[in-house]
Amino acid sequence: MAYKMIVLDLDDTLLRDDQTISKRTKLALMDAQEKGVKVVLASGRPTFGMTKIAEELSLAQYGSFILSFNGGKITNCHSNQELFSSTLSLENVKRIYDLSRREDVFIHTYVGDEIITEAENQYTTIEAKLTGLPIKLVPSFIDGVPEPVVKILMVDAPDKLKQVEEKLQAELAEEFSVMRSKPYFLEFTEKGVTKGTSLDHLIQACGIKREEVIAIGDSYNDQAMIEFAGLGVAMGNSPDDIKEIADYVTDTNMNDGVAKVVDKFVLHDEKVNN
Repeated sequence: MAYKMIVLDLDDTLLRDDQTISKRTKLALMDAQEKGVKVVLASGRPTFGMTKIAEELSLAQYGSFILSFNGGKITNCHSNQELFSSTLSLENVKRIYDLSRREDVFIHTYVGDEIITEAENQYTTIEAKLTGLPIKLVPSFIDGVPEPVVKILMVDAPDKLKQVEEKLQAELAEEFSVMRSKPYFLEFTEKGVTKGTSLDHLIQACGIKREEVIAIGDSYNDQAMIEFAGLGVAMGNSPDDIKEIADYVTDTNMNDGVAKVVDKFVLHDEKVNN
């Protein structure tokens, strides 16, 4: 199969633990783009928190895309235009906020280029470090969110949040997409919005078949795109249940897992075909 698109999660997939891309992985992805393969970034991060990585990989030069907010937005890196955007209404913002109070967990969202939250907590601080966005503490979460937002996060200790996830996935199945991107991040987007549905929208716009797509991820918010892609790949550092749904399991993010997939399924195949 001649693959035409590689879709990459960021944290614990493309990025090493120090938030950098290894030299081998970068070279492999640049070689793939030189051969006409689209490299797409797909993350739960807001768009702003992905732009530096897109610049490092020269995605604008190659006319590629960012899928941010777990698929809530698709942005053309060359034109900076949005191909797709989904938002939660103010009514739904209040609904999720009320649930966070009921479950006694922290909550934050994004307004402009700021993270909005009512209370300081270590998990929102982690998000700020990952995305490069400043935290704005507000006396009222509801008053601090004056417009619809792409997604909302409940954040807390992993064991506690796992219980909240199980409860709310069942309770809100007909209202929202609910998934964890990290053990301490529980994310809410509009119902039906996932990295998988967003990827489907993108490939239709690009004229690419799902069989021609490789999607690589490590966590539960990557499951939809791993299942959707022609070749769904789980990282070696993925949970076992993510590995089980993947077509292929590569090495870890610390051992060039992404580069090894690109070398095996893209660069090697094209060399053979040529």
